[in-house]
Amino acid sequence: MEMLKKRFPFHRKPPYPDPVPLRKRKSQLYGTENGSSGRQAGIIGANPSVVLFSVCFRLLNCFLVQTSFVPDEYWQSLEVAHRITFKYGYLTWEWTQGLRSYLYPLFFASIYKVLHLLNKDTVQLLIITPRIVQALLAAFSDVKLYSLMRRLESPDVARWVYFCQLSSWFTWYCCTRTLTNTMETVFTIIALHYYPLQGSKTQNSFKYLTLVALAVIIRPTAAIIWLPLLIFHFFQEDNKVKLLLYNAAPVGILILGISTFIDSFCFGKWILVHLNFLKFNVIHDVASFYGSHPWHWYFTQGIPVVLGPHLPFFIHGTLLAPKRYRILLPAIVCTVIVYSLMAHKEFRFIYPILPFCMLFCGHSLAKLRRWRKPAVYFLLSFNLLPALYTGLVHQRGTLDVMAHIQQLCQKDSADSYVHFLMPCHSTPFYSHVHCPIQMEFLQCPPDLSGNQNYMDEADVFYSDPMKWLQQTFHAEAPIPTHLVFFDNLEKDIHLFLESKNYTMAATFFHTHVPEGRVGENVFVYERHL
Repeated sequence: MEMLKKRFPFHRKPPYPDPVPLRKRKSQLYGTENGSSGRQAGIIGANPSVVLFSVCFRLLNCFLVQTSFVPDEYWQSLEVAHRITFKYGYLTWEWTQGLRSYLYPLFFASIYKVLHLLNKDTVQLLIITPRIVQALLAAFSDVKLYSLMRRLESPDVARWVYFCQLSSWFTWYCCTRTLTNTMETVFTIIALHYYPLQGSKTQNSFKYLTLVALAVIIRPTAAIIWLPLLIFHFFQEDNKVKLLLYNAAPVGILILGISTFIDSFCFGKWILVHLNFLKFNVIHDVASFYGSHPWHWYFTQGIPVVLGPHLPFFIHGTLLAPKRYRILLPAIVCTVIVYSLMAHKEFRFIYPILPFCMLFCGHSLAKLRRWRKPAVYFLLSFNLLPALYTGLVHQRGTLDVMAHIQQLCQKDSADSYVHFLMPCHSTPFYSHVHCPIQMEFLQCPPDLSGNQNYMDEADVFYSDPMKWLQQTFHAEAPIPTHLVFFDNLEKDIHLFLESKNYTMAATFFHTHVPEGRVGENVFVYERHL
């Protein structure tokens, strides 16, 4: 018996440690024990399947968005990048007045330069490559948002926040576009990943402050959403002097210094574009020249449209989300209020607060256990329809027509002369043609002299199209070989078209909801000698 006990020591403790209590194991898994900084969740946050799915989803997103949204996605990024790289392209008045930073266009100019050096600078690649890069950045921000939730919450909450982020129709519509608002949103999400949401000390202040600084450099209005968060961090930080002198000040000086040097080099003079941006858009309110809305527009239209079907879940989520996320509500409210005080309003301006809202929506779905299935069906159904319609159908004519114009490059481009008789900046320009054919459009710079009776060229044209055409294209003036305009203008200029031997060359569908100067279709008329 003694020999058996020695050979099979059943009475001894097992060679492996005792089982860890369930609560402790869960806290170690989710990285929530004792205010963990989340290092334990690093591997979980970088789940390869989540990364792969995010990349594939955003690439699909990229290729299923084939419409235009606003002129800035071309004229303030790709057009400037094309001019930097290929030495021809059009700079709008913001660039001649020094209101925009070159940092964002230079990002795309570097992509163009690589394609050029590889002899792959075809017009198709010049159009799609920047959007693919933007899609990859969007996927990276999606992963960071998911990783943040895995670090702070249970897998269930993380999954539903991630689901809400990916199911948002407005995020689908915007996140692959080359807009400064898109890059601002990417930096905001990644910065939130390093922000001390739990109210504890953080070792990543330098990281998140750098990302915030980059967001502000690219789009100065990013300071609006981050100001409440920065103030909260300052007051809850124990070592305020260290935060200011060793983190905030070096980051601000470094990023602003690099940006100022780049802008001064590109403009050919010392310049601080962010002061000019505030001067023109806030003090002089030049932006209102391009349209104004009532003060309540964001509350009655902006937020309901941008949030869409997620709106009730956002409201529900704000009532039950943990306290650590309540600081995001002042950031959301502050952003909406400040933008409401400005006359010119657009949906894209509040896009950067959308990921914050999705965080609350995810908490709502995590709590709706009994109603979760119908809620998911509701969100998928009512986000899928607007996502596909706005991405594939609505406002696509102004992009499709550029492919037709690009075909002129394959002919004798020196004889081609294209004039766009449309609201200014309705289409992209040389970045979507990539050959130096002569192209012109109706100009619409704001009046910077204070003239109350000022009318831009587009306004003058639409007040009397026939008169403008006869005065502009008189006997001695060169006449365009191609005219591009919306179908609702045809009835006003048909006499000019007939007298100059123009015939319709192509038609492109644009929108089911024509409004004002924008028609249902885009017409291309070609002149025959």
